[in-house]
Amino acid sequence: MESFTVISSHLVALPSRNIDTDQIIPARFLKVTSRRGLASYLFYDWRHDADGARKQDNVLNKPVGETAKILLAGDNFGCGSSREHAAWALQDYGFRVVISTSFANIFRDNALKNALLPIVVQPGTHTRLLSEAQTSSGAALTVDLVREVLVLPDGTTVSFPIDGFSRNCLLSGVDELGYILRQDAEIVAWEAEHGGAQHSRAKL
Repeated sequence: MESFTVISSHLVALPSRNIDTDQIIPARFLKVTSRRGLASYLFYDWRHDADGARKQDNVLNKPVGETAKILLAGDNFGCGSSREHAAWALQDYGFRVVISTSFANIFRDNALKNALLPIVVQPGTHTRLLSEAQTSSGAALTVDLVREVLVLPDGTTVSFPIDGFSRNCLLSGVDELGYILRQDAEIVAWEAEHGGAQHSRAKL
């Protein structure tokens, strides 16, 4: 995974509440063997008409949406099914951060495992960011994971919560398995000192 430290980008906003995973990536596109290419199906039914033509008025089909790394979403983002494809599609499209006032728990966990940072902000901050996204396409928002803060276009900083384990994995560019594999030498040393698997079985 790509390590995450500081991301600066303009915002693109989809402020609807309760955007579920079937809207993020419809179920008919889940029969794939690779996560690559899922960007084509991200919000497919929002971005295309019934004939499959791109809707020119959809923000994700405009240059501002095609280049943004930060998505500002409405409350309870990622509800619905537990499909990990939702996080994959967002990341494949180019998003590194999703900001909302709340996330569905399973979506949040899937995002963190795939180097997509879900940030929870207070309603007042969300309103301020939404206004920024709707009035300006050039002002950059900075996400500083090292300091755990958002730096708004006017320089104001807003802290955001994240658990230490997820933060460490994102900064290191590893998932849960990668984190364990990085401890391989220590694990081997501990097993050697304590008699390894045979010792464990003997105790049972």
